[in-house]
Amino acid sequence: MEKPAIHILVCGSFRGTEAKGVCHQKGAQALLPYLEGEIADRGLDAMVSSTSCLKACDHGPVLVVYPQGDWYGKVDEEAIDAILDAIENGGVAEDYLI
Repeated sequence: MEKPAIHILVCGSFRGTEAKGVCHQKGAQALLPYLEGEIADRGLDAMVSSTSCLKACDHGPVLVVYPQGDWYGKVDEEAIDAILDAIENGGVAEDYLI
C-alpha cells in the first residue's frame, strides 16, 4: 500500500470493544460512507480511518486531518464538504476548527 498524501481520522468513540461516546451517538460512523464518496468523487489522495475515542467529546463528531494536524468539530455532511474544499485549496475550514 502506498502512503496517502492525506489521512483523515474520524472519531469512532470506541472505548474498549464498544462505541460508547458522543461522536458515535451523534452519527460519526454514518458519515464515513459520505466522506469516502466525496474523496473518491474529488480524486483526492486520501485515506479515512475510524478511531477510538479522540477525547474531544464536547466537539463531537470530531475529524482530524493529517499531516496538517487540523482538528474539526461538530462535523456533518456540510462540514465535510467545507473541509474537503479547504484541503483542495491548501487551507483550513475555519468554521469547524477546534
